[in-house]
Amino acid sequence: MAKVAKNVMVWGMSGSIGNLVFRQMKDGSTWVSATPNFSHRKFSKGQKSHQSRFKEAASYARGAAKVQPIYAELARGTTKNAYNIALSDWFTPPVIHRLERREGRILINASDNVLVTRVRVMVLDEDEKVLEHGEAVQQGSKTGWWDYSPHSEGKIVAEAWDLAGNKTTMTL
Repeated sequence: MAKVAKNVMVWGMSGSIGNLVFRQMKDGSTWVSATPNFSHRKFSKGQKSHQSRFKEAASYARGAAKVQPIYAELARGTTKNAYNIALSDWFTPPVIHRLERREGRILINASDNVLVTRVRVMVLDEDEKVLEHGEAVQQGSKTGWWDYSPHSEGKIVAEAWDLAGNKTTMTL
């Protein structure tokens, strides 16, 4: 693939001509590549599964890019658009970095490539029965720390969700 800069012959050109494909990038540059040939390709089960997941992600991203302003905000000033950010969010679940009990509170440190929307905490007994559950409260808008005040003792399970609906679980 070649990047063409300030060439009058291809400026603003997009599409294909013969065996070449021209693409206009967000930064104004033109990219030129050979036309791909997929006529003899056979997909494995894993590839078909990924293609199916990608279709779901694309469907989510088309809608979410229009209704969730955070995607456009994160794309501003980059070569990506809101759709790209939403697509990435669909494929990237949140991460729970720390889960700890401190001074009668449960603290959860979670992050995501876009936004952690909620954190839920469950307290379980020895038989894995739920003693209590509830939503943790975010401490500041950008700290990544969430706080929950339990009323009982037991095993702690924290679940974090992102905007795309991905969920991650950690047990203490």
